[in-house]
This record gives sequence, C-alpha cells and structure tokens, in this order.
Amino acid sequence: MLTQKDIEQIESRGTSRESVESQIERFKKGFPWMKIAAPATPGRGILVLDEAQQDEAAAYCDTARIEGKSKFVPASGAASRMFKDIFAGLAVLESGEDVAKDSPVYRLASSIRSFAFWDEDLFGTPEDTREYRLKAASTLLKPEGLGYGSKPKGVLKFHRYADGRTRTAFAEHLVEGQEYMRNSDGSVNLTFTISPEHRELFEEALGAVKEDFEKEYGVRYNISFTCQDKATDTVAVDNDNNPFRKDDGSLLFRPAGHGALIYNLDKVDDELVSIKNIDNVANERLLGITAKFKKVLMGKCLQLRDSIFSFLSQIDSLEDPASEEGAELCSRIEEFLDRELCITMPEAGDPVERIALLRDKLDRPMRVCGMVRNQGEPGGGPFIVIGKDGSTNLQILESVQINPDDPEAVGMLKNATHFNPVDIVCCLHDYKGNKFNLTDHVDEEAGFISSKSFQGRELKALELPGLWNGAMSDWNTQFVEVPLETFNPVKVVLDLLRPAHQG
Repeated sequence: MLTQKDIEQIESRGTSRESVESQIERFKKGFPWMKIAAPATPGRGILVLDEAQQDEAAAYCDTARIEGKSKFVPASGAASRMFKDIFAGLAVLESGEDVAKDSPVYRLASSIRSFAFWDEDLFGTPEDTREYRLKAASTLLKPEGLGYGSKPKGVLKFHRYADGRTRTAFAEHLVEGQEYMRNSDGSVNLTFTISPEHRELFEEALGAVKEDFEKEYGVRYNISFTCQDKATDTVAVDNDNNPFRKDDGSLLFRPAGHGALIYNLDKVDDELVSIKNIDNVANERLLGITAKFKKVLMGKCLQLRDSIFSFLSQIDSLEDPASEEGAELCSRIEEFLDRELCITMPEAGDPVERIALLRDKLDRPMRVCGMVRNQGEPGGGPFIVIGKDGSTNLQILESVQINPDDPEAVGMLKNATHFNPVDIVCCLHDYKGNKFNLTDHVDEEAGFISSKSFQGRELKALELPGLWNGAMSDWNTQFVEVPLETFNPVKVVLDLLRPAHQG
C-alpha cells in the first residue's frame, strides 16, 4: 500500500511508516463510542456557586502558592469559516445578481459602520445598492482590500472604542491577561498557537500594542508563539480507506485538529494555565465579569490541587495500607473523588491494591472547566462517562463521540443542561513540583473521523483526541457553572454586531 517514495515522504515529515499504517488501520476500524453514565448537571457533576463561594474561590486564587501561571490561546485557524457566508454572497454579487435582504452580505453592508474594521477611505459611503454590497464584501475579503478572507482570526479588528482606537482579538487577550494572569513579578505569560505562515502577522499585531499596553497597565508581557508540529499531521484516505493521493501521486497529510495542541501545551513550564480560544473575547467593558469568573475557576482549581496533594502526601506517609488508618484514609479519598469529581472506583482486591488504585487516580493533571447554560450553541458538553476500568469520571464530549443509534445516549445528549465554552484552568505540576508528561494522559481511542474534501474530491480525515476531549481524558476534572456573559465567541463575522462586541 505504501511505496518507497511514500516512506521517504513520511520520514521527511518527522513521522514513521508504522504511525501512518496505524492511522490507516484506524480509518478501517473506527473509534469506539463513548459510554455515558449521565449528563453532568447541577447537583451531580456541575458546581453552581453562590456569591459567597465565588468570593471564597477568587480569594483563594489571590493567596495560594503558584509556581508561575500563564494563558494558553489556540489561535492557529484561519478566518475562512468566519467569512464562509460572505464568500458565498460575494459569488452571487459577482455573477451580476443581488442578494436577499436577510442574507449575511446584505446585513454586513447595511451595518458596515458598526464594525471595528470600518474605514471610510476603504469602504466608501454606504449605499443600499447591489454595487455597494459588492464593494463591501470585496473590500473585506480580497487582498487588495483588507484581505480578511485569508488572515487568522487573531489579527482581525474585533472592537472599536469611544476614543476611536480599535483592537484585534489578539490585543484583547493581552488586555485580559494582565487583569487576571499577572505573576507576582508583574509579568504576564501568554502562549499563542499559530500557523507558521501567520507568524509575521502576529508579530506585527504584537508590535503594534505591546509597548503601549505595558505602559498603560504596568506589566511586562512574555509572549510565545508556538506552531503545531507537522509530525502530528495525519494521513488522509479515500472513501475505500486507501491513502488519498494528490495529482502528483504524493500522500495528503492534514492537520489533526486541536488535539495535536496537547504537545504544545506540554511545553508550557508554568504550573497554572488558563485556556481560552482566540475568538472568545469581549469588549473591555465586560472585563470585570470575565476576570472575576476566571479567578473563580483558578481558585477552584487550586483548591482541588491542594486537596489532592494533601491526600497524596498522606498516602506516601502511610506505613501500612492494610491498617485501620489506611482503610479510613481510603474511605475519605473515595468519598472525596465521588463528591468532587464524580469518580466511582472499581472494586479492589486487597488494601494494597485499593490504595494503589486511589493513588493512581489522584496523581494526574487536573482541570476546572467553566460551563454555561445550554443556548443551542455548537460544541461539546459535560458528561459523566464510564471508563475502560469501570470507573466513572467527568468528560467533555463532542456529539460525534456519541452513538447516534443509541436512543439512551442521544436522549442524554439532548437533556444536557450545559455546554463547553472552552474556559479551562489547568494545574500541570504534581505534588512534588514536577511537570506531568501530558501525553501520558491521552486516550488514543477518543479521536474521530470526519468527511472533508481536497480540490473537489471527497476524503476522510483523522482527528486526534481533542485538546479538551480525549487529550485530557485521564485528567481529574471539575465543572463549574459560569455566566453566559463570559462566553462571547465570534464564529461568523456578524457575531461582531452582538452587544458584547460593541462599545
């Protein structure tokens, strides 16, 4: 199936023949469906904190010992999907026809002055004509205008302020970072995952604001740009599960989804890391509520860390696991795991095995994930899942991981009360201060296969276990409800007209 030329191509990418053959085999056998015990809901799986509990968690964040903290922002995607509907409307306009009044292009042109990227010298005076709609869409998307159709979301102008200043999504993350991720020495560490071809654009975006922001907010920014390793790309196959070949006969490799970013996260040295997508930023007037609940999540994660570290210390100082003291400690740990993390343990054969199983469950990376009330937005949701060893734990699942032919599973998906806005805080060090090897905690069985196309030809693509799905499958997880006001994604350009993105 693989030729010598294929093998040379594979090895030149830093991948192995065995890895590619394993990927092709995965296409053939697929991935197992996740086994759901129940959706995570308030009372069982999702913590709903009252104001006093929120204040307690935020205060804990301010006083707890932390070996450095930083913000991790997935930002590698181009904005092409953000403008998909505008591209479609532009094609209609270029054909000589007009678009309907309820179409995205019509709404774009009629509201053009409300966007931060509006510039009269570029867009001209708005008119209710087909010609102006053509001009507005062309100016926005094409290289001779703003060229937003081929740029990454991070460098697009998202917000305009009363003084006329505009900010990109990238700049807003710097503003957010200084508010709640400041280290004791006044530094703010941020890591952005980007595509190599976009590095210059991000460097320009940083240069445009770094000095001004450092003066305005009294901080020092440490910014890192990291790229997804080409070695994590996966081979594509055709509908018969044979390697997909380009016109020149070479294999087609594709980025393996955000799951590949676990390797980038693994390179972050800081203990406490906040994860938030590049497009989920609001106008600065919402910074207060955003920062408050980010500190709540950080406080809850640090409380969880300290509880787990205390149990691990007690286990390691225990002289006899079979003693009454050992049994009492095991019972307290099991009650903690069930109450805080929805973990129910499998039966253990003897006291030594019991304590070893509990230690293994405790000694792993941990995360606290903000969850918002279901509003019909696309994305994964929080569930209690049955693992391979029979124990239960909390997981974020995507709909593609749930068997559509299982009425019970589909019913639980429909009855989920919350969904995942990707507002996550992680603790990445063990209780002895060493970094966890994050790749040791990936569930390789939690990826999925998607349908794509290349130059008009259908293909199947392999997505690695998602960063907040299978890549964090073996982490200790806690879900906390956060307000909808903290979730303001920009999936399509018209989302920028929502109140959270306006002055």
